Amino acid sequence: MLTPKKSPATPGYWCECWTQSPSTGDLPVLLASFDAATATQAVRWIRVAVRTIASALTPDEFDRVWHWLAGGYLTELQELVRTNPCTFEVHHEDTHIQWTARPVLFLALAHREAAKLPPCADQFTVRRPSSE
Repeated sequence: MLTPKKSPATPGYWCECWTQSPSTGDLPVLLASFDAATATQAVRWIRVAVRTIASALTPDEFDRVWHWLAGGYLTELQELVRTNPCTFEVHHEDTHIQWTARPVLFLALAHREAAKLPPCADQFTVRRPSSE
């Protein structure tokens, strides 16, 4: 009897936080990324970041964000479970912050210490910047 091969891919979620403001120019800049094992973990990462900045928002934006934090996020969680991407955005004056999470397959990487490295691997050293 044949045993099925284990897939080299593990399902998970890739999360990112992007921002655009006068200090970043016309294009958004990636601020942070996170690999989550579950949809709950992905949405929790976004919620923690949003909760951290909520007190700095205008009253109207704070109310919208707080409503999302108090239960509105369940819509995004359900979308992720259905294998759809989700997005949450915050605006403050001229700054726009966007968090995204999407289902992905993570490929397992070879563990360098578990395999025998070729002899030339010991010939290379990491260059450290000089402290001048």
